[in-house]
Amino acid sequence: MILTWLIIVPTGGGILAWLLSRWYPAGPRWIALLALAVNLILSLTLLGHTSGQFEISTAGPWLAEINQPWIPQLGISFHLAIDGLSLVLVLLTIFLGMAAVASAWTEIRERAGFFYFNLMWVLAGITGVFLALDLFLFYFFWEMMLVPMYFIIAIWGHENRIYAATKFFLFTQISGLLMLVAIIGLYFVHGRSSGVYTFDYLQLLGTVIPAPTAMLLMLGFLTAFVVKLPAFPVHTWLPDAHTEAPTPGSVILAGLLLKTGAYGLVRFVVPLFPQAAFDFAPFAIVLGIIGILYGALLAFSQTDLKRLVAYTSISHMGFVLLGVFVWNELALQGVVMQIICHGISTGALFILVGALQERIHTRDLRRMGGLWSTAPRLAGVTLVFALASLGLPGLGNFVAEILILLATYQVSIPAAVAAAAGLISATIYALWMVQLTFHGPNREERKLPDLSGRETVVMGAMIAVILWLGLYPQPVLNTTRPVLRHLEQTATVRQMSAAAHAKLIVRPDSGQGPLDQADLRDGDRL
Repeated sequence: MILTWLIIVPTGGGILAWLLSRWYPAGPRWIALLALAVNLILSLTLLGHTSGQFEISTAGPWLAEINQPWIPQLGISFHLAIDGLSLVLVLLTIFLGMAAVASAWTEIRERAGFFYFNLMWVLAGITGVFLALDLFLFYFFWEMMLVPMYFIIAIWGHENRIYAATKFFLFTQISGLLMLVAIIGLYFVHGRSSGVYTFDYLQLLGTVIPAPTAMLLMLGFLTAFVVKLPAFPVHTWLPDAHTEAPTPGSVILAGLLLKTGAYGLVRFVVPLFPQAAFDFAPFAIVLGIIGILYGALLAFSQTDLKRLVAYTSISHMGFVLLGVFVWNELALQGVVMQIICHGISTGALFILVGALQERIHTRDLRRMGGLWSTAPRLAGVTLVFALASLGLPGLGNFVAEILILLATYQVSIPAAVAAAAGLISATIYALWMVQLTFHGPNREERKLPDLSGRETVVMGAMIAVILWLGLYPQPVLNTTRPVLRHLEQTATVRQMSAAAHAKLIVRPDSGQGPLDQADLRDGDRL
């Protein structure tokens, strides 16, 4: 039941926050914070009860699992499970959710109850995505994230919020529908080959799919995940959404919604369609490298501070796409570290940009400068996360990106060299951002308050986590390693099986020689 409560608590907390706002205007933020604190306790309790047992197999044991019939006539079940990978992502969701609530503390003043309702439902949907093992249920939570985030941008965003919210909705909705078509296609392919019609992920892992069909289904899943990541060239919704979203919306977008795309690539695309993913890997690696360099170049060319940070996300998520399709243990460990560290560092940068905008009422870099002397804590913390963004050794982002580069070097030296150029580009835009914002003359002679106590606590916690991940990432790597190793081995075995299946299929009774694909009867197996 603990997995169900991880979803029920934020869902119920959002409803309660909305209702309470009528009588106690300050109550919704406390309700939201309390709901996330309850989820944190539940997650840590689950972590404590595992006694370090993170090994899994296709049937379990998972750290926790619930599997109840939902619509049995269609093979749909309420199947939630958590392993080491899901656990660290749920903890990231709770941590950044708390940071988002803290960043909304003074920024969100109008219709606060409805805002926290939408925020908590987005977090509930994200948690469901990380836990769902029924593909129909997964799609339900995937769509559950969409509408509340649309409202967060459209109602509490900035000048062009309707345009940005609509663009976000169209990109994610259309790509999500393509994934739904692919899910239904996989459902029927598995049913016809096995006689069992189901949306259960663990059963669908063993589906034998003809190569052309597998490629089409894989592309359906892939499109939804790379749009959410986002990857070049389907990234154009992200800068607009980030620029117009309120600060907590940007934190959730950068820190969590993008990571659902990365999670989908690791959990679903390659394990379900290993041979198709292997065939597509060269194209995905090229797209990842283009995203790394293109995002960095566009970040450097921005004059809007928030838009600059948004483009850095495209660059850093290029490393995720690269690592997933390199697909070895080292690369996957780097992907997980990048998911976590980018979420924290970029989420912190968006909080700092929001704090700066709240004080000086502009995001235009051309109107900034000389702010270090007036707000030294704000400037110093921004420098820390700018250094994290450029991959300074000792901070978590360095661990993530060096793991991905080392893994890529084993597969393709030119790809590793091209991706490494992204680190140089990151150094340029990160230091340029700090220079224009906090150094030089204070031309407009601004006097602004430094970080408040609440903001200092939030930033202190985020700095502590990013330092811990940079200096001692082993607990995270140990937690996720068995899961990633299992996913890697599952995909490798299925890829070899698919290759053998494409070349030669032998009748179960033997002695009758090989059959062509066209001669295969329904139900025949390798």
